[in-house]
Amino acid sequence: MIYSYYPGCTLKTKAKELDRYARRSAEALGITLNELPEWQCCGGAYTTAQDEIATKLASVRALAAAEQEGGELVTLCSACHNVLKRVNHDLLTDGEFAGKVNRYMNPEQPYGGKTKVVHYLELLRDTVGFDELAKKVVKPFTGKKIAAYYGCLLLRPGKVLAMDDPENPVIMEDFIRAIGGDPVIYPYRNECCGGYVTLEDQALAVKKSSAVMESAEGFGAELLITACPLCLYNLNKTDGFGTEVHYFTELLAEALGVKD
Repeated sequence: MIYSYYPGCTLKTKAKELDRYARRSAEALGITLNELPEWQCCGGAYTTAQDEIATKLASVRALAAAEQEGGELVTLCSACHNVLKRVNHDLLTDGEFAGKVNRYMNPEQPYGGKTKVVHYLELLRDTVGFDELAKKVVKPFTGKKIAAYYGCLLLRPGKVLAMDDPENPVIMEDFIRAIGGDPVIYPYRNECCGGYVTLEDQALAVKKSSAVMESAEGFGAELLITACPLCLYNLNKTDGFGTEVHYFTELLAEALGVKD
């Protein structure tokens, strides 16, 4: 199985582990991730203004390139996935926006949103299958109480991202079961960690992240996993908690026996 792959900026700098363990795990599962050769920053955040085009063009280029390479684009960072999928949805459903984008870029082949944007977790669930993944686990997390942290961007807006129920998701809990762990269900698993507010009000971000950590730990979590580099950064800024925070790909690589 070969897929186009969009890593995003943070996975080349502060979140190298998220990327590295994803690649190694993919190889172990018989999946080839072909990184798009000339991708640019997705923009980091989706701009809701309907007449905003410039900040979305890098995403359009990545989506169009993936269409030429087979039509499916795997993402990993929650923010990148959110931006790419929402921009793709705009192109598919808003003819006026798509027209402006294609007139501005003037590509040889107009792009209309036909690329399928797939998060790595969806690849594990829908292509590999969690039952099949479980069969390949050589170092299960037996007895480990693991909490999934979704955050804001991975599931919302639900009708566009369409990965899981944004209020009662199960995809990461099913992943935890597949690697042998015991999923912890806690109230703050899809609440905001503080997000980008950490740039101007770090105290508020710490307060919100601490609420997430307190909630997970209060329900017995020993480990917490996420797909979002910003979430991991904010959660690790909290003090006084014994629950470890990791990228989900790190636990995947360990379970498959391909972690360093």
